[in-house]
Amino acid sequence: MTAYDDAVFRPAALERAALDSLQGLALGDAFGQTWFRPEGDVTAMLAQRRPQRGPWPWTDDTAMAIVLLRLLLDKGQVDQDELAQRFASSYQSDPYRQYGPSMHGVLREIFEGESWAEVTGRQFDGMGSWGNGAAMRVAPLGAWFAQDMTLVVEQATLSAQVTHAHPEAVAGAVAVAVAAALAVRGVSGPSLLKSVLARTPDGEVAARLRRIEDAPFSLHPQWIASTVGSGWQVSAPDTVPFAIWCAARHLDDLADALWATISAGGDVDTTCAIVGGIVGARTGLSGVPAELLAAREPLPEWAGRVG
Repeated sequence: MTAYDDAVFRPAALERAALDSLQGLALGDAFGQTWFRPEGDVTAMLAQRRPQRGPWPWTDDTAMAIVLLRLLLDKGQVDQDELAQRFASSYQSDPYRQYGPSMHGVLREIFEGESWAEVTGRQFDGMGSWGNGAAMRVAPLGAWFAQDMTLVVEQATLSAQVTHAHPEAVAGAVAVAVAAALAVRGVSGPSLLKSVLARTPDGEVAARLRRIEDAPFSLHPQWIASTVGSGWQVSAPDTVPFAIWCAARHLDDLADALWATISAGGDVDTTCAIVGGIVGARTGLSGVPAELLAAREPLPEWAGRVG
């Protein structure tokens, strides 16, 4: 894809990119979660690229991304009140998607009629959650608004605030959305990392991105994980920089990107979901082995079975 090609920005093309991003995100999420309870010798399976046996259900990463993209398809932009209600209704209808401990309470309280701003604002003694939940679901939004980078930042911020009041969680969502938009626009490699950093609000997410912006892609992902984390703390700063680096390392090969991401361990369903959403926005499911696609739980019919 040629960088900043005007043809990319036709509405139908951006809708397709957003749907492709959702496909990649769901594949990464479902693929990643299988490695929490691996069956077999993990070292050998990684070396041989031998996946876990299916079927692979997806988790809250995908469930919330589906809600967010469906809202964009219906309304064209983020309506925070409606997004909050849709998140809560989706949770209420299927609460067993491995939502984080605090999110169970947040979404129940919103469903019961409390203001989303009040609910999210009082989390963690009034600081708000700085978890990775807003970042894990946002890549399709970045693809959707890729024509206008200012809108990417604005809309990613709005989408994050509905569940995560802490500035670092918002910064993580902005960084992922910007990365997905840049992937659609044809920006590659180190340039993508630097461009993401330029639009990420100052703070710990940005500081960790800065640590690895010049890290060569010849390094093993485990080195990056040891430097900035790979989601073990389930925070945006601990998750997003690593995932964006892995995506930038493999922007033209979704399967390679997911295997690289899984190799470092951590919160692997979320790191793979973020990576899958960024790379998928650019590649769709092109080149992904059929066995991986067959193992993943299907998405709703409107999203298409394959991209």
